[in-house]
Amino acid sequence: MRYFDLHCDTIGECLSRGLPLRGNGLAVDLDRAGGLAPYVQCYAVWLPDELRGEAAFRHFCDAAGLLDREVMASGGELLRCRTPKDLDRVEARGCRGAVLTVENGSVLGGRLEHVQDLKDRGVAMLTLTWNGENELGRGVLSPGDTGLTPFGRQAVKALERAGIVVDVSHASPELFWDVAGLAERPIVASHSNAKAVCGHPRNLTKEQFLAIRDRGGLVGLNFFQSFLNDRPQEASREDVLRHAEYFLALGGEDTLAMGSDFDGAQLPMDLSGVEGVPALYQMFLDRGYPEVLVEKLFYGNAARFFRRWGLGKESL
Repeated sequence: MRYFDLHCDTIGECLSRGLPLRGNGLAVDLDRAGGLAPYVQCYAVWLPDELRGEAAFRHFCDAAGLLDREVMASGGELLRCRTPKDLDRVEARGCRGAVLTVENGSVLGGRLEHVQDLKDRGVAMLTLTWNGENELGRGVLSPGDTGLTPFGRQAVKALERAGIVVDVSHASPELFWDVAGLAERPIVASHSNAKAVCGHPRNLTKEQFLAIRDRGGLVGLNFFQSFLNDRPQEASREDVLRHAEYFLALGGEDTLAMGSDFDGAQLPMDLSGVEGVPALYQMFLDRGYPEVLVEKLFYGNAARFFRRWGLGKESL
C-alpha cells in the first residue's frame, strides 16, 4: 500500500538519542515499514517553546543535517523530496521519501530572513506555533485571546512567497482565524482531529475544518490517544475511523489525510508504530469504504497537495 504521513517527530528523537532512521526501535523505524511502498514521511523538526532565538534555528539546522546524512547513507532507499520530480522518483521506485518540515515558528528567531534559509534547506511546511506563545502568535494551550502578532502576519506572507506551506495545528482559535483571513494559499492542519468526536482543545471545530476544506487545504488525522478519545487509555484505531467518518460527512473526501504524530505522542496499543498502518488501511476497507477513497486518505490527497503547493513552489 501507498502511505503519505504529514507529521512525525522522529528526526528530533533520533538527534537527541543518537539513533538512525533504521533499526531505532521508535514508532517510525524504516526497518518496520516493509508493508508501505511507496512511503512518504514528513519529518518535523520539533522545537520546544522554551528554545528561542538563534538557538532554535541552530537546533533546526542540526536536525536537518541529520536527515540529510540519513538520506545519503541509505543507498537510495530514502530520498529527500524537495520537488515534484523527487516525489515521482519515490513512486517509480516504490521506496521511501522524506519531506522536511518544522514544528514551531520560533525557528525564525523573530527574523524574516530565516524564511529563505528554511526554503534553501528544503523545508516544505512550517507549523506556526507549538502549544505556547512565540514571536508569531499564541498556541492553543497558552492563556489569552490573541492570535497572530504583527511579525506573525509578516511571516505568513513571507512563507507563502517562499512556497512554504502554513500549518495551523497547535494554533489558538484566534490565530487560526487570523491565518484563514490572511492566507492566499491553502492551509494545512497537519496533525489534528475532530473536536466534535474528542473534545481536546487541540482538535478542530467543524467551522475550522470547513475553512480548511473550502480553501483547498489538508487535515491530517492524529493518532495521539488524547486527541482520539475522551478516555485516552481506551483509544484504538477504531477512533481514527470515527474521526475520519466525521470529517468525511462534512465533505472531506479531498481534504483528509494522515498525520500520525509518531514519536511525538502516546499511541494506541493497536497503532503503536508505522508497522500498524496497513492494518488501519485494511480496517477502512473492511468497513466498506471503497479503495479509491481509502487510497486518497492514506496517500493520494497529500501527494496531490504537496505536488502543487509544498514541493519546489516559488513565490506568489
